Amino acid sequence: MENLSNLDYASYLKEWIRTVPDWPHAGVMFRDITPLLQNPKSFRVLIDLFVHRYMNERVDMIAGLDARGFIIGSVVAYELNVGFTPIRKKGKLPFTTMAEEYELEYGNACVEIHTDACKAGDRIVLIDDLVATGGTMMAGAKLLQRLGADVIEAAAIIELPELGGGKLVRDSGIDLFTVCSYEGL
Repeated sequence: MENLSNLDYASYLKEWIRTVPDWPHAGVMFRDITPLLQNPKSFRVLIDLFVHRYMNERVDMIAGLDARGFIIGSVVAYELNVGFTPIRKKGKLPFTTMAEEYELEYGNACVEIHTDACKAGDRIVLIDDLVATGGTMMAGAKLLQRLGADVIEAAAIIELPELGGGKLVRDSGIDLFTVCSYEGL
């Protein structure tokens, strides 16, 4: 049986991330975390990395970005015994919302949050699966900040440094934690 304590966690988890060429558009190398989530051991390692990072911090809530950020964020929130709030694609939330538009690496989009999703002063970790151009992460952070929350850190499994999103997030003053990165598109 392999001893994960002797392995580099980023390298181990990257073994479970599948690359799908030309999806959803030609030239895009899509990083698919589905195999990582399907394997109980790699999923546990991933969640434990996030939980151990935040377990000694004062975190009031985890916010997850639509849709893969929901999977990771809700489990991390459960393990930390804090609340979870979704930041969804436009038109998916049933209550009063506020919206933020942004650019993706291959188009434009809009995310929304319930106006009562958090309160002023809440310390929130914002989670998604991947940071590419940073548009989704920044839109989510702006929504939380407009509600008065303190985004103490943004977090993702994967960073694509060549697309500049990680730099954008960090340059905005938000700390960014990622588990692994991929050079080359």
